[in-house]
Amino acid sequence: MKRLLFALPVALFAAVVAIFAIGLKRDPSKLPSVLINQPLPAFVLPAVRPHDAGLSSMQFRAEPRLLNVFASWCVSCRVEHPVLLQLKAEGVPVDGLDWKDKASDGARYLRVNGDPYMRAGNDRSGRTGIDLGITGVPETFVIDARGMVRYKHTGPIAPKDWTNTIKPLMDHLRAES
Repeated sequence: MKRLLFALPVALFAAVVAIFAIGLKRDPSKLPSVLINQPLPAFVLPAVRPHDAGLSSMQFRAEPRLLNVFASWCVSCRVEHPVLLQLKAEGVPVDGLDWKDKASDGARYLRVNGDPYMRAGNDRSGRTGIDLGITGVPETFVIDARGMVRYKHTGPIAPKDWTNTIKPLMDHLRAES
């Protein structure tokens, strides 16, 4: 009985150490998404830019495209922005979702910094972001030609993220469609 009383705390301590060791090996920027291989949640958003049509989940058909979640108040979005402008220059279809922001602030941000988006919708209330499982901005989703979410990137897209992960997936999805 004394051995059991001694062994129990030691075993419990070993289990806690093992759990922490596993946690240290995981990349905290890689957050899983329940939307992977699921249809993009339905939404219809008003335009960010004056005289635009806005953004709807139904527009994510026919070709693979990126959905980038941004905000004018987001510092990390400013870091990512040149990469998005480069993707636009390369002909990559990117749509924007302005999250928890006034449409006028989002439009000013795009006017001042350059506009990488084919379409941009304003999610002032944050409801669509909740449906997408947004944890912060920026976040980018790869959507296939059937409107299915195939990948979620949390944080700013760096050139290596595009080259090593997102571009190969986009190329594969283009070949499929």
